[in-house]
Amino acid sequence: MSKAAAARSTLPVTAELLERLQYFRLDPRVIVDLGCGTGTGAAALRQRYSRARVVGIDLSYEMTRQARRAQRFWRRYECLCADASALPLAAQSVDLVFSSLMLQHCDDPAFPFAEVQRVLRPGGLLLFCTLGPGTLQELREAWAGVDDSPHLRPFADMPQLAAAATHTGLAEPVMDRDVRVTRYPQVTDLLHELRANGAGHRLAERRHALTGRARWRRMIERYETLRSSAGIPASWDLIYGAAFAGAARHSNAPAAPTASSSRARGEALVPVDTLRTRGR
Repeated sequence: MSKAAAARSTLPVTAELLERLQYFRLDPRVIVDLGCGTGTGAAALRQRYSRARVVGIDLSYEMTRQARRAQRFWRRYECLCADASALPLAAQSVDLVFSSLMLQHCDDPAFPFAEVQRVLRPGGLLLFCTLGPGTLQELREAWAGVDDSPHLRPFADMPQLAAAATHTGLAEPVMDRDVRVTRYPQVTDLLHELRANGAGHRLAERRHALTGRARWRRMIERYETLRSSAGIPASWDLIYGAAFAGAARHSNAPAAPTASSSRARGEALVPVDTLRTRGR
């Protein structure tokens, strides 16, 4: 679940998500940037809500290290290395969960949604952006002309995301999409960026040793037929969404980790108020 997705470096997703906060009446005390990466969103949230405590969470320890180093003394935020499907936070301790380009790295969005529902206070807001099924459509089609193996991981569409959100107890999910196209000088430039950042290319990485060079060349040749004077295209299907914490979780939704089960794994659920800035 690398937060530094390729789309993040080419598209102003976090800025757009921050802009959408103006449509909600918020005075949050505690904010979680879920999948914080190097801390861009956490820093902006700390600036926007100067009285709030901001906690950046990412599965990658290296990302959290970079986020800590990027802080300014007048704009501090906490950093935790944790899984979005097992947040080390107490129930109903967060007012806003902000998540930019993280959900597409989760095999099933219902599990992070269940955790968001658990940690949000009643009426708290989840605001997110994730990659939809139209992402990298050109690359998918180029591979489809070579073989029938799944070279890229699938992404959930809006109905799937809405169903997962309501199933886990989140209320009033609203979503919209924005498909953008970026250009690369060479197909290999896109592939190198995907390998480095993990934006949907996990299956391709796993199968690389099984995919002969001849097939890679054929895929690139097919992709090259899409070239224009601006370069080769890559589509990014951006799904923006918002939902509120419901009063109760659905009875058969994925169960959130309990304090006892977390302790059994050597973990602990802690109130956000007990966190302290460490390791900076």
